[in-house]
Amino acid sequence: MKKYLLILIIIINCISCNKKSTDTPVTPAAFNVSSFIINGVPVNGSFLSNVNLNPVIKISFTTPVNRSSVLNNILFIAITGQQVNYSLSYTNNDSTLILQPSSSLSPITKYTINVSSILQSYQKVNLPANFIISFTTAIDSTDKFTVLSDNALLDLVQQQTFKYFWDYGHPVSGLARERNNSGETITSGGSGFGIMAIVTGINRNFITRAQGLARMQTIVGFLKNTAQKFHGAFPHWLNGTTGAVIPFSAKDNGADLVETSYLMQGLLTARQFFNGTDAAETALRNDINTLWNSVEWNWFRQNNQNVLYWHWSPNYNWDMNFQIRGWNEALITYVTSASSTGYSIPKIVYDNGWAANGAMRNNNSYYGYQLPLGPALGGPLFFEHYSFLGINPNGLSDAYANYQTQTVNHTKINYEYCKANPKGYYGYSNLCWGLTSSDIQGGYTASSPTNDVGVIAPTAALSSFPYTPTESMQALKFFYYKLGDKIWGPYGFKDAFSLHDAWFADSYLAIDQGPIIIMIENYRSGLLWNLFTSCPEVKTGMRNLGFTAPYL
Repeated sequence: MKKYLLILIIIINCISCNKKSTDTPVTPAAFNVSSFIINGVPVNGSFLSNVNLNPVIKISFTTPVNRSSVLNNILFIAITGQQVNYSLSYTNNDSTLILQPSSSLSPITKYTINVSSILQSYQKVNLPANFIISFTTAIDSTDKFTVLSDNALLDLVQQQTFKYFWDYGHPVSGLARERNNSGETITSGGSGFGIMAIVTGINRNFITRAQGLARMQTIVGFLKNTAQKFHGAFPHWLNGTTGAVIPFSAKDNGADLVETSYLMQGLLTARQFFNGTDAAETALRNDINTLWNSVEWNWFRQNNQNVLYWHWSPNYNWDMNFQIRGWNEALITYVTSASSTGYSIPKIVYDNGWAANGAMRNNNSYYGYQLPLGPALGGPLFFEHYSFLGINPNGLSDAYANYQTQTVNHTKINYEYCKANPKGYYGYSNLCWGLTSSDIQGGYTASSPTNDVGVIAPTAALSSFPYTPTESMQALKFFYYKLGDKIWGPYGFKDAFSLHDAWFADSYLAIDQGPIIIMIENYRSGLLWNLFTSCPEVKTGMRNLGFTAPYL
């Protein structure tokens, strides 16, 4: 009897132990994304570029997925907001999901895959947070337009770019709008570029001489009789109807000497072009001379200092206190200031102010090219464009530099930097290069090798045709034939783009469009260089500053 009782006690204890073991809660395994692979390439971080148009996307998890929780919790979306349909399969014991788009994706487009935190493991554990991965698709390398001869392509680019200044010029003043959505806001410097574009348009038979003359009469009449001026200088921005200043910034509501020099560069070029003896062209030249001779360049020395100042305000006087010192885009300001017949500056202002007694020299080499002037790696390429729309750098020298070397080598450094692509931005190459000031996503910046945000501006390479004709032509063909469906529009090439981020500006800026048509013309015929440097005052002014060149 005792034996049976002992056995019963043992059985009861075993049942009790088993019951306790069953009741102990089991901690579910952690649930997270362990890897994200596109076409066999792991996505490090949260972004991948150059993905083909039919990718195989594998998302692996630390534990198997609850299939019933997948529906609507993995969203595949294009940057346009359009949802991508995809097929879904499972592998690795349901720990890996394989997504494949139902149809080909669009080229150079950003896509996002959002795995919701509502997704569960087979043990009903949610992801700790949403998991988001983005990628951009590759370039479609097919030609978007019929292939043209090089000359025909240059004609097309110049003519289409010209339309910005002709078709979109302000209806009252005829001057250039700041950008394609700026309404009443016109730009004095960009209008100087626009005037040179009009001269080019006449020369290329985009418009007749009579049409160009009529537009120039409108522009010059507005500048002479309506636009606000301060000691003869113009503000950066003006209202295209009233001529009143539109402040560029809080204290920048008066004279802008650099923008004024760009405007005068254009006006003097037009004066030399419209050389007819008839009453209309004679009157135009006289009105341009009135504007030119009214600018009190030496007054901007601010009490006879040996440097020029950029801004003056009727409300804030010299508060901005910004000296114009090189090397940058303002060489033309010192040239026009020295060329004035009534308000010229002496050479000491150029030497002490602009050249800082030689401190603007660089003379270091980058990518095998010696850079005579300026910051490390040269800075943005507009340094070699704006002043040299009219000033011919070929054979030009002074005490500080050979300007043919400066313009060519700065451009080649910019080109070589983009080709080397030290930051690894997708799309940079010997065909896709050029860093300068332009729009960027959400703003504007002066891109350069030391401020590289992954954005290419077509104006950088195309305005460099006189310096790098082979490299610029390669870029032009790539921009037009391969990217034309993205960046070619009614006024030529749009302002900027990033293949890395699949971003394309929808903007056009006067100061970027102008150098394209002008510098292509200087490359083809030297037209604007020849006109501007034929001005007797310019020859005298440049010689007085110590420049030598065959045309001086």
